[in-house]
Amino acid sequence: MKAVRIGIVTVSDRASRGEYEDKGGPAIHAWFSRVLTTPWEAVARVIPDEQAEIEKILVELSDQEHCSLIVTTGGTGPALRDVTPEATEAVCEKMMPGFGELMRTASLKFVPTAILSRQTAGIRGQSLIVNLPGKPSAIDDCLEAVFPAIPYCVDLIEGAYIESAPAQCKAFRPAHARRP
Repeated sequence: MKAVRIGIVTVSDRASRGEYEDKGGPAIHAWFSRVLTTPWEAVARVIPDEQAEIEKILVELSDQEHCSLIVTTGGTGPALRDVTPEATEAVCEKMMPGFGELMRTASLKFVPTAILSRQTAGIRGQSLIVNLPGKPSAIDDCLEAVFPAIPYCVDLIEGAYIESAPAQCKAFRPAHARRP
């Protein structure tokens, strides 16, 4: 079975310059390692908060690296340099606002500032791009909330077939979409 390619993009000026340890990318990797039962391969990048650079990497991971799922961490707040959602919207053909709505709802259970987050998701070709927050605990909370819909969404855009360990995080697929 061919490994599913998952893009993991850390958007951080300081981490991209080596001034700050990237904690978001490794948190995403650890989450997928714990949850996925499908063989998978990470295609990781650490880049600065520059919209043109974010757009370039998202296009590369989708079009050249053929990642069925691309998750970003960082750059989703209201600060002037936070431009990850704008970059995501610029490269996607379809936006999936329900992902951001659900992530904010899940995060509000823990912090009232979740309403300041601008996470979103969208589709580019056969890739689903999901913006996650930068804090590792918030990454876990958000992935727990939205992952149940991710494998079927990726099926619908003709990406790779992704399966998870139900005891870790149960993905939902209608009966007609399940493979034996």
